[in-house]
Amino acid sequence: MDLHSEKILILDFGSQYSQLIARRVREAHVYCELHPFDMAITAIRAFAPRGIILSGGPKSVYEAGAPAIAEELFELGVPVLGICYGMQLMTRHFGGQVVPAGKREYGHAELQALGTPGSLFDGFFVEGKSPVWMSHGDHVARVAEGFEVVAATDNAPVCAIQQVERQLYGVQFHPEVNHTPRGELLIDTFVRRICRCSGQWTPGQIIEDAIGRIRAQVGDEQVILGLSGGVDSSVAAALIHRAIGDQLTCVFVDNGLLRLNEGDQVMQTFADNLGVRVIRVDAEDRFLAALAGVTDPEQKRKIIGGLFVDLFEEQSKLLPAARWLAQGTIYPDVIESAGAKTGKAHNIKSHHNVGGLPDYMQLKLLEPLRELFKDEVRAIGEELGLPRAMVWRHPFPGPGLGVRILGEVKKEYADILRQADAIYIEELYRSGHYDKISQAFAVFLPVKSVGVMGDGRTYEYVVALRAVETRDFMTAGWYPMPYADLARISNRIINEVRGVNRVVYDISSKPPATIEWE
Repeated sequence: MDLHSEKILILDFGSQYSQLIARRVREAHVYCELHPFDMAITAIRAFAPRGIILSGGPKSVYEAGAPAIAEELFELGVPVLGICYGMQLMTRHFGGQVVPAGKREYGHAELQALGTPGSLFDGFFVEGKSPVWMSHGDHVARVAEGFEVVAATDNAPVCAIQQVERQLYGVQFHPEVNHTPRGELLIDTFVRRICRCSGQWTPGQIIEDAIGRIRAQVGDEQVILGLSGGVDSSVAAALIHRAIGDQLTCVFVDNGLLRLNEGDQVMQTFADNLGVRVIRVDAEDRFLAALAGVTDPEQKRKIIGGLFVDLFEEQSKLLPAARWLAQGTIYPDVIESAGAKTGKAHNIKSHHNVGGLPDYMQLKLLEPLRELFKDEVRAIGEELGLPRAMVWRHPFPGPGLGVRILGEVKKEYADILRQADAIYIEELYRSGHYDKISQAFAVFLPVKSVGVMGDGRTYEYVVALRAVETRDFMTAGWYPMPYADLARISNRIINEVRGVNRVVYDISSKPPATIEWE
């Protein structure tokens, strides 16, 4: 079975929600890819999509130089769904009119069905209404000839359109975000019913397909993999080991920026329990020396990523039969880094494991998770038999504590943070909060504040606690931790971690903040 025979193309016009569209399509068990809006029509034809989704975007379609699409796109004979900017672009293309709205619309709105909406909206409306999430400053003033208006809000008289004969659909709202309660149903209906995709993209099929591709790529050659202990590299290791067994050697680099006792836990899980060959490299001194005096977050990421590559190159020389370097690169890493290169999206952060290998490195790159989102990686991790505690562990950044220590990284800071973070996570497990939280961690702030301990004045460091709830990590809300639990966590950290006399709790959502502090 070719898992890529049924696929949806998503053209990105710069929306911060574009990845969410892809996530929702994958949740319908259909393969999709996200590409820049100016993808050449020849490349689109070669991609051979079953359907196309046009994302939202920050521009106005009537502005000079606004993002556009190839004229031939609507002549391909496949269904097209335009979301927000995508709907406006479709309207303008066919001769309709888009104008600035008298009142901008951001946030919740109630969508009202007009007449009898078509099959795309089956189950979307309840008693003719549906709550949706809006984010637009323009609206459609006149629909194009042949299009039917099927829904409106009090502020937007044209909020959903369709041209059923040509299978063209548009919605002004954002069905991909959690704030549109039945939005995932609409996207599922589009890809499964309108585009006639059968839903082959399941964990078992993904594993079977990946094993076949790994074997075809690698043959009888040797592979080394950089094992971090995080979900992505752990699942990549288990998947490759399932495919080629002893041809895989994992290199676990202890960079001095790991969580408390993490190195020993990684060795026990893989070497002892799964029978994977793992080489442990103690490189704390090298990483800390390279990071000395560096305060810029992006520079820290690049230094850490560069050192990892150098260490793998050194280890590969000790394993002369190795021809491949495997990495746990996942699809969001690829999308975000590609956006930074093309300028189609704002670069929030770079990813140290994206972008290929240096010319001098005589290894080929193996990235079996490159097409997968995090939830898909977790699902196949469970299917492969990895411990649930490892698969569902909260995300940990590739640079480790290097980007949870603000500013310069020092061993003293890392040791303090390790202890504080371990107490925090232990208490979250004990109180039953851990599995309710999407990501939680401690942050070291390189500032000191005055305190009082034992009738004496102290001048010590500050630790911030972060906990968020999210479904997709593109948007996130801070977790409402009960005061009693916060008090207990704070008390333990201040009493048990030497060098800390103040603990604060981060109540910022994403956006405007990011989940990580750096």
